[in-house]
Amino acid sequence: MSSDLQQLYQQIILDHAKSRHGAGLAEAPAGDRVGESHMLNPTCGDEITLRASVHTSEGAHTVSGLSWEGQGCSISMASASVLHDLAKGMDRDELLKLVDNFREVMRSRGTVEADEEILGDAAAFAGVARYPARVKCAMLAWVALEESLLGAS
Repeated sequence: MSSDLQQLYQQIILDHAKSRHGAGLAEAPAGDRVGESHMLNPTCGDEITLRASVHTSEGAHTVSGLSWEGQGCSISMASASVLHDLAKGMDRDELLKLVDNFREVMRSRGTVEADEEILGDAAAFAGVARYPARVKCAMLAWVALEESLLGAS
């Protein structure tokens, strides 16, 4: 990865860590199914509660909202913020595939390249994969989302 791209990715993470998109648990729209998950990374103390709402219409399950509250390192908070931006309006099953894709990149220790076309700004976390102790930080919100979506089904 070029140093310019690394700098861009670092800037995305820093920007999202400061301006946390979706922070603050929001009420779901009336009639939508809601799932909520609380996750804790005991290794470093990062903690998140994530709430996902799913709107079902004509057999389609669309993520109508995603909100969260938490505390932790820049990586975990930025990851939740980026996830918020990606999730809203997505089909639930497509979003679960996105979680799997992100998990594959994170667990690869840098051997699987993140596809920006698929992951958008979440590709910025690809460098984290080389640091196993930080992978849990980046994954925390994503695992909470997965549990929330399954709870909202």
